[in-house]
Amino acid sequence: MKEAVEIHIKGLVQGVGFRPFVYRFAKKYEITGWVENSNNGVKICAEGKRTNLILFSEALHNQSPEASKIESFHSNQVSIQNFTDFNIKKSENTSNEITGICPDIAVCEDCLEDIKTQENRISYPFTNCTNCGPRFTIIMDLPYDRSSTSMKVFEMCEFCSNEYNNVLNRRFHAQPVACNHCGPTFQFISKGKTHLNFDEILKQICNEIESGKILAIKGLGGFHLMCNALNESSVKRLREIKKRDGKPFAVMFRDLEVLEKYAEVNESEQKTLLSWQRPIVLLNKKGLNVSSEYKIASGVCNEINTIGAFLPYLPFHHLLFSQLKLDSVVLTSGNITDEPIVISNDEALEKFEGLVDGILIYNRDIYNRTDDSVVSVVNNEPRLIRRSRGYVPSPVNLKFDVDGILATGAELANCFAVGKESKAFLSQHIGDLKNMETFEFYQETFYKYLKLFRIEPVCIVSDLHPDYFSSQFAEQYSIVNGIPHIKIQHHHAHIASCMAENGLDEKVIGVAFDGTGLGTDGNIWGSEFMVCDYQSFKRYTHFEYLPLPGGDKSNEQPWRIAVSMLYQYFGKDFINMEIPFLDKLKGENISLIMQMIDKKLNCPLSSGTGRLFDGMASILNICAHSTYHAEAPMRLESAIANNCKAFYPYLLDVTISFKPMIVEVLEDLKNKLEVGKLSAKFHNTIINCIFETVVKISEESGIKKAVLSGGVFQNKYILENLENKFRKYQKIELFTHKSIPAGDGGIALGQLAIAANQFRHHA
Repeated sequence: MKEAVEIHIKGLVQGVGFRPFVYRFAKKYEITGWVENSNNGVKICAEGKRTNLILFSEALHNQSPEASKIESFHSNQVSIQNFTDFNIKKSENTSNEITGICPDIAVCEDCLEDIKTQENRISYPFTNCTNCGPRFTIIMDLPYDRSSTSMKVFEMCEFCSNEYNNVLNRRFHAQPVACNHCGPTFQFISKGKTHLNFDEILKQICNEIESGKILAIKGLGGFHLMCNALNESSVKRLREIKKRDGKPFAVMFRDLEVLEKYAEVNESEQKTLLSWQRPIVLLNKKGLNVSSEYKIASGVCNEINTIGAFLPYLPFHHLLFSQLKLDSVVLTSGNITDEPIVISNDEALEKFEGLVDGILIYNRDIYNRTDDSVVSVVNNEPRLIRRSRGYVPSPVNLKFDVDGILATGAELANCFAVGKESKAFLSQHIGDLKNMETFEFYQETFYKYLKLFRIEPVCIVSDLHPDYFSSQFAEQYSIVNGIPHIKIQHHHAHIASCMAENGLDEKVIGVAFDGTGLGTDGNIWGSEFMVCDYQSFKRYTHFEYLPLPGGDKSNEQPWRIAVSMLYQYFGKDFINMEIPFLDKLKGENISLIMQMIDKKLNCPLSSGTGRLFDGMASILNICAHSTYHAEAPMRLESAIANNCKAFYPYLLDVTISFKPMIVEVLEDLKNKLEVGKLSAKFHNTIINCIFETVVKISEESGIKKAVLSGGVFQNKYILENLENKFRKYQKIELFTHKSIPAGDGGIALGQLAIAANQFRHHA
């Protein structure tokens, strides 16, 4: 007996070859009817034998394209219309609902084969199909059709058109489909000349890079700056161009086999490196005994023992390495430090001409700029540190309504979020809102999201700190649009972010550790043990407050924090102690710092864990001056000696004091204990302190779930050991971040979750 069903599939099902996939299985199981894209997913009308319909539905569930993600699958029986064939209908745009928008996908193996063998695509650097290629970076509106992308200006040739309209071809309705005859083209500007022939361009780029030159290269979501990763002078010059003193650069390697000569790669890291997202993965560098042939220039990582490594993800990258004699290149964001990544040809020419030795551009617009994503694999689980290309704009599915709620995020590593029904759409990495260029990028992207996801705002939420650009933006937006403005404490939002990611909606023990966030008492928080849910939080305990001489100046000069710690614990006597790092401060006015503290002049009080790390890094002579955000904690982590389980004492009282730790650290320094063990003992102390405090809160409150959030938990050593410790303990279930950054890049999700519950509760 013939039956008929109507199937509605929601999720990431557009731009991933889903309709041709449906068509193929409809033909296989002798199903008639149709499939179409609409704003809110894919709709299918299917007629056939009952057994065939069951097999068809199972195939849709179990064999969908790799980059797709089915979030809901509804099937209803309908009346039979006696279709004679199965067709793909034209996309529908009939409502304010939306479907998942596909992130950009690394080039697939089939397309790599095509650029070697397919006549129209020999060496074509923009080759793609329904299984790969640009998506979010070129989309302007929904539904995802060519006319709604920056490919709309390129008219397909007959060859591409035939592929595009052939339902059995893997380029069927691949919106960016193009070839050498009809698609985007490159231009290379060098020494006042413009080169148009791609084979010549490729050859010249290889020559330039091999000879130590620096180039600006237009990539998928913005420009990159590229140089030889083994050339010290090139790397040094690149730092001068970017005005980036010390922060490590990312390195792209020819392939996995080459990469494994430079870095340690376990199975989970390998899987992440080769995933269709192709993120930058933080890997441990090979040991000191590695051959000099496989040593990256020291200026790339600047003594940090990890390397940000990634593999080719564009046809262009593969074509480059097919001719390049080098196995690796520095490939870093094309911007001046603290500014957004450059996306337009005109801006690239204006900004980079005269600074670099050549500029590679192409004539397709980047509509949504995206940096490369960064991942760290901890306990065999990928953890996003910077969420951008390959992951954005995939939503976080929530268990409550967030429709129309806008969350403006934090000040550093900013991402904002918008709510649609029960989905949170986080923006790509925006960056630190320190300057007008980044703030303009923030606002531009914010309004694009409102349009793209058809958001009708009902309220806007920001951090409690009134001076953040994001808070001021929320205040202004609230006034202009007449919607409520909700302010959320920074660390409460951190915990709520991890709760939302893990589907929790109950009271939890929250541990929010970071560098800074305005507290409800007017001080700077950052070591918060809380009992909280989405409605409210209670601060249980924290690290004792420490004056920060010079305020934000202390972030750049960790020695100030070290002096403040020593002065707080030992008074002026510390000056006469034999502490090696003090010898490096001969040019600094220590007495002035003590006067500032005594007179409380520009010395805000902070409980921030990040500041404790800063002070310790300085005392241990690891980092007295920071050239980039979190440099001191990164260097401190990088110094950890393996297999050291010892730790220091501390006092767990109304607040937590580390005076006993500092006393023993100074004793260890006096006894010339190696710095690796000093760092390990310090980290172990923090781990033990967190564990002991959480257990104590659990015993007093009866709460058996704990949540970790905040930038400190991007420290691999701390996160890995805490997870293992709680797993072994078994009495408390620990929840951590995976798909959303633990740092400020994930805080907008927490703001959204808290605001949704508070707004709906009081509405």
